[in-house]
Amino acid sequence: MNFTRAQLLLGFFVCLIGCSQQQRELIHFSGLTMGTTYSIKAIPLEKNMETQILKIGIDSVLFSLDKQMSTWDPNSEISQFNLTHSTEPYVISESFRMVVKEALDVSEKTDGFFDITVFDLMGIWGFGPDPNSGIPDQKQIETILSFTGHEKINVTEKTIIKKHPGTKLDLNAIAKGYAVDEVFHFLQSKGFIDLFVEIGGEVQCAGRNQLNKYWSIGIENPSGGNKSNQIFAAIVYSDGGAVATSGNYRNFIELDGEILGHTINPKTGYPIRTNVLSVTVLSNTCMVADAWATALMVMDYETGLKKVTENPYIKAIWILDAKDGSRVVAKSVGVKIDDSIYEIIS
Repeated sequence: MNFTRAQLLLGFFVCLIGCSQQQRELIHFSGLTMGTTYSIKAIPLEKNMETQILKIGIDSVLFSLDKQMSTWDPNSEISQFNLTHSTEPYVISESFRMVVKEALDVSEKTDGFFDITVFDLMGIWGFGPDPNSGIPDQKQIETILSFTGHEKINVTEKTIIKKHPGTKLDLNAIAKGYAVDEVFHFLQSKGFIDLFVEIGGEVQCAGRNQLNKYWSIGIENPSGGNKSNQIFAAIVYSDGGAVATSGNYRNFIELDGEILGHTINPKTGYPIRTNVLSVTVLSNTCMVADAWATALMVMDYETGLKKVTENPYIKAIWILDAKDGSRVVAKSVGVKIDDSIYEIIS
């Protein structure tokens, strides 16, 4: 499946710091899913553990979610929902319902800066499974905005309801995080304690790596700038929790000589103009981190920092373009950055 035409691989890599101590055995699974790659590392429960059945189980979890939430698959559950113009309750799977419910909750908490009804806005700007060519005019954008907005979707115990026949969903900014959580929980149910699950840069981890150290996560250095030869902008260590990043520097368009990223402001209908290059969010679940990372990319830094402060279950790291052309790393209270190539501000 191809969740986005050029899915951002925003840069979480396991940096296993070498040392002289004896390494524990490590098993590794990798593959393709959601238009990107996945990588799973875990300390086995026993020596010479059989892993083939585990790999089948992992791929089964991912395939099921793909068939529910991929807008690139015309037969998926979300694609079928998008095709209907009915405003009657539409029965959906429990996983689909949970993701939509969480998305609407994040929309409320971010004052609508996160919005899953942007399917047509993404397409009209040349992103998504059915992209438009050329730059849309104001009338086209206003037409789409008339049926865009999280308030146009309701969730019940077993259904979702669109209040406008034209409203369509796009879960790309939250479904990948949910998939990380589901694979993580699947492996935990099999007894794994020390594990690291990554899909397209979104991470959920627990325990320690094969060196019995915290998992090391590198935040990719956005392209450009005077330190473009550096792969990582910052390093954080984690013994548990989720991390997700959103950024605009890999998937973009040019408008009037200006490079604009793929993140669309759901309130204006236009790609964002901002000095925020990327946002990394730390939370208890990757679904929440994924959604909030996108929301904070839409906001300016000051607004985003205020929102993070109001919601203590998330923490954030921003990479910003400074006024003098340099870059800085900003962070919310409680975030520990172990190494950074840029000045860190609080």
